[in-house]
Amino acid sequence: MKEFIQILRRFLPPYKKNLLLNVIFNIISAVATSFSFAILIPVLNILFESDKDITSIGEFQMDFDYIKEVLGYYTTQIKYEYGIENTLLIVGSFYIIATLVKVGTQYLASYNMIFIRNSVVRDVRNQIYTKVVDLPLSFFSEERKGDVMARITGDVTEVENSIMNSLDMLFKNPIMIIVLLGSMLFMSWQLTIFVLILLPISGFIIGRIGKNLKKRSGEGQSKMGEILSTTEETLSGHRIIKAFNAEDKMKVNFDEQNNSYRITMNRLQRRYALAHPMSELLGSVTIIILLWYGGRLILGDSGFQASVFIAYLGIFYSIINPAKALSQASYSIQKGLAAMDRIDMILTAENTIKEAEDAIEIHDFTDNIRYSNVTFTYDNKVDVLRNIYVDIEKGQTVALVGQSGSGKTTFADLLPRFYDVAGGRITVDGIDIRKAKLKSLRALMGNVNQDPILFNDTFFNNIAFGVENATQEEVERAAKIANAHDFIMATAKGYQTNVGDRGGKLSGGQRQRISIARAVLKNPPIMILDEATSALDTQSEKYVQEALDNLMKDRTSIVIAHRLSTIRNADLILVFKDGQIVERGKHDELLAKSGAYSVLHEMQTNNKI
Repeated sequence: MKEFIQILRRFLPPYKKNLLLNVIFNIISAVATSFSFAILIPVLNILFESDKDITSIGEFQMDFDYIKEVLGYYTTQIKYEYGIENTLLIVGSFYIIATLVKVGTQYLASYNMIFIRNSVVRDVRNQIYTKVVDLPLSFFSEERKGDVMARITGDVTEVENSIMNSLDMLFKNPIMIIVLLGSMLFMSWQLTIFVLILLPISGFIIGRIGKNLKKRSGEGQSKMGEILSTTEETLSGHRIIKAFNAEDKMKVNFDEQNNSYRITMNRLQRRYALAHPMSELLGSVTIIILLWYGGRLILGDSGFQASVFIAYLGIFYSIINPAKALSQASYSIQKGLAAMDRIDMILTAENTIKEAEDAIEIHDFTDNIRYSNVTFTYDNKVDVLRNIYVDIEKGQTVALVGQSGSGKTTFADLLPRFYDVAGGRITVDGIDIRKAKLKSLRALMGNVNQDPILFNDTFFNNIAFGVENATQEEVERAAKIANAHDFIMATAKGYQTNVGDRGGKLSGGQRQRISIARAVLKNPPIMILDEATSALDTQSEKYVQEALDNLMKDRTSIVIAHRLSTIRNADLILVFKDGQIVERGKHDELLAKSGAYSVLHEMQTNNKI
């Protein structure tokens, strides 16, 4: 319960007004419930004890006998004036009015709680998505995408179905129970003390059943994350699965995960399903014991009336359903807390890329980029980059070459602060990028990656992505520079044609040219190109290379190159090996050295790679 209260403190403060209204309406509803049963007592006395009329009211006393006396007096007056049958109708009308007040305020309480519940679920989703967008790339290299998706979808749904749907019960039922118990205590303290002895015993038994529910629920959500991860990997790698005849292997793997989830959910839901029958049984046992004890009081010399006992039973019966719902809510909350724990793994994840409090706004790039003794490691393990010194002057094209894993991509990723250096520093116009505002730093740069990232949207929106208020003319101009305008216009709706999931309706070269058009429209002074042509056929490479040449005009470019033929005219070529720059210079200079670059060039020339 402590964890649940902490969750309420986190998410409910913006909705205090609605919460207060909910509590007020629930109190009115509970009082109306008690009153509706209390006014039945005089009617029952008329039916069972018609000879006992009350013709006067004594001095005011704060006890139940005085209330009975008042109700009995006015009932007697009505009976004298209108007769017994009409009295039953009149008192029944008061019962209907009390019931109308009860159900009306119940609706108003639920009306406010619905607003709170749906608003909190929206806030949780927004917080998760915002956090996911803000988290650094390093977080997602350590987490499985399917598991992250499970937390955003399944776990949030579980919180909605469990914790949020239990809010109404948790704010309504305790109030109902407290008010009705107060009424019962007012009517007969002996019976009520007896009830208060029985209810904790029932609660203890139900609590024992739900003890491990949170743990089981956490296991279920974790296994669902594995299923989503496998599904995501299957959709992404469908071509490879078929190419390697691995369909049966993937089916067996998925079946094992799915069956494991089934077993866990069987255990969880069987325990959860036990809550209702168990509370039903315990409620029945409690009523029978209460009937026995109440009968003893009536038949004894306690002065306890049968009419009062019937009304008492009516109030007690009204407590049973809230008590049962409260016990079931505790089950749901345990499931929801397990889901919330998994959500908090994202919400509380540390964003290692932090912006300095006195961060500087960079408005333009005018001089140079400098890597000074830069070192970088993943998870404080083996150095990926060691002692990197590089000066990149404005307008230069700098090419990075080397074997896979030599540190080229990491070198480029450090500049927009996708990761932070472990040692040394990187400056732009003499400003340490860790002291610059992130958005202003990244606004100076455009990216074109080996695997172009397109969204399931139109050509226009993909090209204009990240650029506010882009016009049709600007988008078309960018597409023409990227050699994309002609094939876009050949589609049914032109720039309003949807490109499909991840650009699935386009060829690799077309996707790359849309990616280049996006960078052209952004018009940044610094371009980072990560092997943008390595996965293309010769014809596509020709179109894309022309687009890249157009893109790099009058810009500072960092080009990660696989095909050395594309960087012959680079102003500076950096040769990486095992995280270090082993050679640097222009194409002809490096060939003349007969070193690592010359070896790479010879291997490509002779088609050995």
